[in-house]
Amino acid sequence: MNSRIKWNSKHKERLNQQRPPEPNPRLKNLSAYLTGGRALDLACGLGGNSFFLTRLNYEVEAIDISEVAIHYIQEQVSRDNLTIHPKVCDLTELNNQHWRNQSFDLVVITYFLDRSLFPLVKNLVKEGGYFFMETFYQSPQTENQGVSNQYKLHPKELLTEFGDWKVHFFEEVDNESIQTIFCKKQ
Repeated sequence: MNSRIKWNSKHKERLNQQRPPEPNPRLKNLSAYLTGGRALDLACGLGGNSFFLTRLNYEVEAIDISEVAIHYIQEQVSRDNLTIHPKVCDLTELNNQHWRNQSFDLVVITYFLDRSLFPLVKNLVKEGGYFFMETFYQSPQTENQGVSNQYKLHPKELLTEFGDWKVHFFEEVDNESIQTIFCKKQ
């Protein structure tokens, strides 16, 4: 099954449960730093983070491979007149040309890992802007559970990758295999 079909199916199932998408709780806890501007929500899913950010005065570009997810966000944008610009896009096919001469105050990636996006993120976040990422990592406690190691960060990988940025928050939750970083480009 290809990624688009897989995620369309997952998002249809989530919409059938009729629960509104929620923002990432750790991102929500960092709201004191989130003062508006332009944001890019990569692998946005059903838009929980995008909806949260637009309420904090961000104009959001929401990108996902799933037409189902993007259509849902478009419906909410039309209904509530939100400053979100949803777009279907396969993130594995992005490059620096996609957002030529653009910069963002905030880039968010949750539960998606493609390491080739790291240079793109570093290029797109403006000086003084922020990057938030949370996804699975290779925790010794959950080594053989669920997600393939191909889609998991190495321990402290985000700290290493963004070590030249000012790190405001970093956490590895071993029992959940979750790694989170919130950092500022200097």
